Amino acid sequence: MKASKQNVDILLVEDNLGDVRLTQEAFKECNISDTLHVVHNGVEAMRFLRKEGEYQDRPRPSLILLDLNLPKMNGREVLEAIKTDQHLRRIPVVVLTTSQAEEDILHSYQMHANCYISKPVSLDSFENTIKAIEEFWLKVGVLPK
Repeated sequence: MKASKQNVDILLVEDNLGDVRLTQEAFKECNISDTLHVVHNGVEAMRFLRKEGEYQDRPRPSLILLDLNLPKMNGREVLEAIKTDQHLRRIPVVVLTTSQAEEDILHSYQMHANCYISKPVSLDSFENTIKAIEEFWLKVGVLPK
């Protein structure tokens, strides 16, 4: 039997404010009590993960939700930086993006993404996707500490 669930820190790397609000709302609607941290570009994501500057006191996330289409440093570059860093590569990365391009899917898995999900368009479908992420990654799966 699995031990009681502890609150985990999740990093959302998303530049679209509408998608950020949609994700936050889906977390609320699905009663997900885990802490959702948000950064809006790839450079910020790497600073957060490396605890640099204003992020020095932030916890290391147990799960990353990563958009591919980001300013400053795109999600492909962020994924590569995470998965080639010995201190960060164990953090599961779920690519959550609008792209359905086969090359993006293949490249993400080649860079060791743990999951690739195309963002649904409707609110209900998006909530179902967030619920599925929560069900698998936060309830069934065991995340590294």
